[in-house]
Amino acid sequence: MTKIFDTDRGRSLVAIQDVSLDVIEGEFLCLLGASGCGKSTMLSLFAGFLQPSSGHVMLRGQPITRIEPRCGMVFQSYALFPWKTVRGNVEFGPKMQGVGRSVRRATAQRFIDMVKLTGFENHYPAELSGGMQQRVTLARILAANPEVLLMDEPFAALDAMTRQIMQGELLRIHDASGKTTVFITHSIDEALILSDRIVVMSARPGRIKTILPNPLPSPRHVSVQLSPEYAALKAQVWQMVESDLLAHDETFRPNH
Repeated sequence: MTKIFDTDRGRSLVAIQDVSLDVIEGEFLCLLGASGCGKSTMLSLFAGFLQPSSGHVMLRGQPITRIEPRCGMVFQSYALFPWKTVRGNVEFGPKMQGVGRSVRRATAQRFIDMVKLTGFENHYPAELSGGMQQRVTLARILAANPEVLLMDEPFAALDAMTRQIMQGELLRIHDASGKTTVFITHSIDEALILSDRIVVMSARPGRIKTILPNPLPSPRHVSVQLSPEYAALKAQVWQMVESDLLAHDETFRPNH
């Protein structure tokens, strides 16, 4: 598929070009690349927020032609209802689906427990830390029971230590739920910790440079970063993205 945007100046901007990709059911797939390479555009196409200029996006053989309820999106911002409690936020999806009160209450509690927020059911988002708010977001998406989780750098706003904790929690939740997950990141370390496969994208127009299987043993702990295998794989991925980063950002150029 290809996605072209028309700019205000009457020009065309090719965001992604000639991308062909299969996502395997149940896998954790990371899209990795420099800023502006089309990662978020691809996720928006998967979610049905955008339509391709050419080509098709398919889920189980059916084209995605509008906002796709079978896909649940997690953004960088927490996107919670501030006037609803943790329980109210998590119950929202089942409520919109017409699920009865007792069933949706039990469903919400199951996922609140899964993200380790038991005891915070009656708290409001403003009373929670950033990491806890993102846990609520995950619980809310899971309670709506989408077939695919789409995640656009959901931990980017968190501090480094909280981010590592949330990565481990996400892997645990992924294993428990069995959901197909497509995760955007510009962090090589994050991709290596989380993914089953890494899709390395080129600079704009975004194309798939390569797809790498992640051979690191699973489940992964942050300590895997100390292994020679991790260092070798990180160096391999860095070589693929370095030239795009240098070309994309003027501040990295030697004569600047």
